[in-house]
Amino acid sequence: MTASSAAPKWVRYVVDYGALIVWFIAFFATGRNLIQATWALMAGSALALAIGLIFERRIAPIPLIAGGAALVFGGLTLVFHDARFLKMKPTVMNLIYGLGLLGGLALRKNPLQLVVGAAFQMDEAGWRKLTLRYGLFFLALAALNEFVWRTQPDTTWVLFRFPGLMILTIAFALTQAPVMMRHALEAEAD
Repeated sequence: MTASSAAPKWVRYVVDYGALIVWFIAFFATGRNLIQATWALMAGSALALAIGLIFERRIAPIPLIAGGAALVFGGLTLVFHDARFLKMKPTVMNLIYGLGLLGGLALRKNPLQLVVGAAFQMDEAGWRKLTLRYGLFFLALAALNEFVWRTQPDTTWVLFRFPGLMILTIAFALTQAPVMMRHALEAEAD
């Protein structure tokens, strides 16, 4: 049994969503003040990463990148007292994910398979299709975030950020189930 599989299941949820939930609550508790809520995001991100390290004895790459970005963009928001940095974080992160996936695909690599390949087995054509679709999806999320934060009030953007982006991501993942099932490989017999 690995260290991460020995950790309680709640640890993964805290690491993945704890900081966002704390930030969301803080936004409304502080009278919808993004700057003040950013303090909660920073503390929540640091605490979530520490909990992951303590209970799982490692920090998974995706939470590390997301938590590190929250600390960087949150830090810029607080130093410059400008919430635009925080609002740009989803744009930058989704651009990185999208361009990373599409760039890997252009180099004939399957970065998506490296991240989730152990959980689900598919043939190469399936991984290419899924990687292309997720790459384009992340680029679309980046553009959508830019539209929302530049044209809508803070409360609308906060609701779009959480839980909106999570709902869009889950809905998109569900639409990809047919591709995954069509290209699934049979599990090898022991």
